[in-house]
Amino acid sequence: MALISSTLAEVVASMEALYDPSWAESWDAVGLVCGEPGQPVRKVLFAVDPVAAVVDEALAWGADLIVTHHPLYLRGTTSVAATTFKGRVVHRLIRNDVALYTAHTNADVADPGVSDALARAVGLSGPLRPLQPSAADPRRGLGRVGDLASPVTLGEFAARAAAGLPRTAGPLRVAGDPGRPVRSVAVCGGAGDSLLGTARAAGVDVYLTADLRHHPASEHMEAEGGPALVDASHWATEWPWLADAAGRLTSALAAGGTTVEARVSDAVTDAWTATITDLTPEHLEGLG
Repeated sequence: MALISSTLAEVVASMEALYDPSWAESWDAVGLVCGEPGQPVRKVLFAVDPVAAVVDEALAWGADLIVTHHPLYLRGTTSVAATTFKGRVVHRLIRNDVALYTAHTNADVADPGVSDALARAVGLSGPLRPLQPSAADPRRGLGRVGDLASPVTLGEFAARAAAGLPRTAGPLRVAGDPGRPVRSVAVCGGAGDSLLGTARAAGVDVYLTADLRHHPASEHMEAEGGPALVDASHWATEWPWLADAAGRLTSALAAGGTTVEARVSDAVTDAWTATITDLTPEHLEGLG
């Protein structure tokens, strides 16, 4: 039997069966941002950020829907005028019949979710469990804990993690003895320093996340007995989820007799674009 294209409403229903909006934090903004429920969807582009470069890619590819991890309007708005970059995104999407959908903290706590994909990307191959289980369902929750197939040094683990994550301008930062043995690992996609204490209590050898702040990291390392730290790009730690989500969506739709073509955005939308070592002497002229 020939498969037929899905409607936006069907795609949204499948996404919400995988990543229930009720799992999202109360402050979050998830779900459909723009789009007609009855419009056909043949191509879906998955990306971390709803920014201009992603819209450019979607239009060039002929996408009907963009699914992003980060919300466009996290704190709400009273205007979508094209006088701001967010307003221009909305105008371009609507003008070109491209829908936008967001799965954010509901995807963070899903089983599997953002941190499962991160754990696999940095080398965890065995069973995973939530670092901070959900009270409603202990199979879900923030972060993941698991083991490497065999022990390695902290330096070796960091190198493997760097190789498994997409490249960004900045390198991974490591806190701890590079020769320290590592077997048990906790990860959290996105900003995870709120779970430093939880990672310590979990008794893991290393905790990998993003956006670690100076004071919490410094205090953590001064206290004895805690895990080493690996701090990666926020964007890079969430990017591995995109392929997993795309695969799960296409499989769910195919099981229902419809199909979409899904792909992961090539745009590196990490906010940081260079480090001082990347700059040539010509770039540095005039800095004094």
